Amino acid sequence: MIAVIRAAVIVCVLFFLLIARLYAQQGDVWGVHDPFLIAANGRYYVFSTGKGIPIRQSKDLIHWKKLGRVFEALPPWAVQTLPSAKSPWAPGLVFINGGYLLYYALSTFGSTESCIALATNKTLDPALPNYHWEDQGIVIRSHPGDRFNAIDPNPVQDAQGRLWLAYGSFSDGIKMRRLDPLTGKIDEFHPEVTSLARRPGVHAIEAPHIIQHGEYYYLFVSFDYCCRGVQSTYNIRVGRSDKITGPYVGEDGKSMMEGGGTLLLGTQGRFIGPGHNSVLQENGKTWLAYHFYDGSWYGTPTLQIRPLRWSDGWPVVEEPLSLPF
Repeated sequence: MIAVIRAAVIVCVLFFLLIARLYAQQGDVWGVHDPFLIAANGRYYVFSTGKGIPIRQSKDLIHWKKLGRVFEALPPWAVQTLPSAKSPWAPGLVFINGGYLLYYALSTFGSTESCIALATNKTLDPALPNYHWEDQGIVIRSHPGDRFNAIDPNPVQDAQGRLWLAYGSFSDGIKMRRLDPLTGKIDEFHPEVTSLARRPGVHAIEAPHIIQHGEYYYLFVSFDYCCRGVQSTYNIRVGRSDKITGPYVGEDGKSMMEGGGTLLLGTQGRFIGPGHNSVLQENGKTWLAYHFYDGSWYGTPTLQIRPLRWSDGWPVVEEPLSLPF
């Protein structure tokens, strides 16, 4: 009996040593879902889905450490408006007018009972005295029965400095609204809703992210199904347009309003269901951040970052910056 206990203790010690080694080599990248990557003052930050919107920081895009969260508790209006929503989803950020706008979603999973809300901050560095996340309330609301779904917000500026919000999901696809850059809320003088992408008859599309590169805007989306561990079928698609409002087409010319979009990244071995990406452009480099479900660790959602290169006007993924055990 003593020998069995001793063996069990040794196995536990070896297991925790392995975990410590993993953390030392690749940082805190487990449990990251829907990552948004942004750079500020020589540091990289990842905001992700989870309780209070977890924040991670890195100097090199490989070694990450936790920096707390945006909210210690959901704002009172959120608890009253969507009592079944437990955690904020899918944060997206933009720096404008000397501060950061952080959009996030609250939703009942699988329902259009959702909203996109806004928080603001002057800095991303918690060591600075003016670091403080301030709740700004609801930006867009959807209700049961609505064709659109107010989730997965992505704020983006166009070449003219105008501010836009892309959002949406399975429910009638990806939409876009014009924002007031002073308030971060919907621009009342430009109330139109633009449709960017959908999958007729299939519907499984979400997680929009838009960047400008050269003469084109690029719309990244995730096709198929997330959140199923090793059974996830997520994959990242991309289309481009010479206008931020579209129409976006894949490399074969098929419209993203008709289910088009070039496959950028899908399942590769243990790296299952990559999706809900963000893209960071800095100093002539382009980085793709996304989560995948690790087939070697029971489908644990894990952060991964890859360089993107450009070939004939289209993004191409390169090898990950780091590989987990």
